Amino acid sequence: MSNRDPKYIPISVSARSDCAVPMSYDVPLLGAQEARRPGKAPHGGGQDDGNASFVRTCLNGTNGLAGVGLLSMPYALAEGGWLSLALLAAVAATCWYTGLLLGRCMAADQAIRTYPDIGERAFGRRGRLVVSAFMYAELYLVAIGFLILDGDNLDKLFPGASVHLGPVSLAGKQLFVVLVALMVAPTTWLRSLGVLAYVSAAGVFASVAIVLSVLWAAAVDGVGFSGRGTTTPLRLTGLPTALGLYTFCYCTHAVFPTLYTSMKQKSQFPKMLAICFVLCTLNYGSMAVLGYLMYGDGVQSQVTLNLPAARLSSKIAIYTTVVMPFSKYALVVTPIAVAIEERFRGVVGDGAAASVAVRTLLVLSTVVVAIALPFFGYLMALVGSLLSVCACMLLPCLCYVRIFGATSLTALETASIVGILVLGLLVAITGTYSSLVQIIHEL
Repeated sequence: MSNRDPKYIPISVSARSDCAVPMSYDVPLLGAQEARRPGKAPHGGGQDDGNASFVRTCLNGTNGLAGVGLLSMPYALAEGGWLSLALLAAVAATCWYTGLLLGRCMAADQAIRTYPDIGERAFGRRGRLVVSAFMYAELYLVAIGFLILDGDNLDKLFPGASVHLGPVSLAGKQLFVVLVALMVAPTTWLRSLGVLAYVSAAGVFASVAIVLSVLWAAAVDGVGFSGRGTTTPLRLTGLPTALGLYTFCYCTHAVFPTLYTSMKQKSQFPKMLAICFVLCTLNYGSMAVLGYLMYGDGVQSQVTLNLPAARLSSKIAIYTTVVMPFSKYALVVTPIAVAIEERFRGVVGDGAAASVAVRTLLVLSTVVVAIALPFFGYLMALVGSLLSVCACMLLPCLCYVRIFGATSLTALETASIVGILVLGLLVAITGTYSSLVQIIHEL
């Protein structure tokens, strides 16, 4: 069999912030580093270890891509201008292609089971650590984004709420960030994520329900489509922020091994991936256009914050938005906690009390950052520009070239990869700078 045979090798479970498929983190990504040899698959890694149908896998993949970035699409369009919608499609196509590159990297070695495995196969132990570091940093910031998201929307539903405990006083968004953290903290104490598995279709329907609720608010509840926006087709000053938000929506690459492993017909993986990207791009584009037509340049970083809170359609959209992070926070934080526990096992031990302590401190740290930096749009743009670009554009291309060799690439592959690397570096540099400047300005 050729080294570049398109046939994929089964892959194990990995983690992503917006994934809705059941996940397991029995093997920490930053844990013991095993020597991986070509042709030696891990136990249970046979070619037939998946049993999910094509439709179920499409639901899993679509829900993995359909995350909370949906709420920021109108804001991204307001920042970038109407022509930036073409860039949304370009980012989607780029991330789809790099997803295929990851699949080919997995096929190069049966021992490759996760995204960090690809980094190790390409660049050794340092490659594994770099990939893992980007993944965990992204997951941590997304967890913070969940708290900010719920704090903002609950404050809209219950304005003026406050609590006074002696000298300590909490009010508004800060109060709800703390309350949400208290509610989700127990879910992070569970050592097994099996009880947290939720139906993928529910996540997909939730994303569609939010778009339909916003449409109902505009067409039926009187909001209308009279928002005043810019007549400039492309806003160069806001383009880095828009690109960062667009990229954040498509960074699901750590979950692709999970999707592939779950499939009965693994040869349909590229087709499944294409369907997921097309469906999510249509949903993202619809929300972007709809929200921008409603509120124009006045649209906020989360379009739900613009909706009239008294309307039923608005309440459905906001409550659906609030519930989504509740289901996903533990899935985001758990892989980080497992890695910390594995790394410092000799110090903290491996008992239940130590695990609860580590995870509680991790949740507490996200609360502190969420209160200190309550800027959802800018934070997600920073995640997209700095971390998501590296994880879903740069690293897949670099690993692919390293594993297969530059001389084995076709002219079209070479041109595509060079173009993606240039685009990724441009977005990473300009987007990170723009997001940091905006966050510092807000402070």
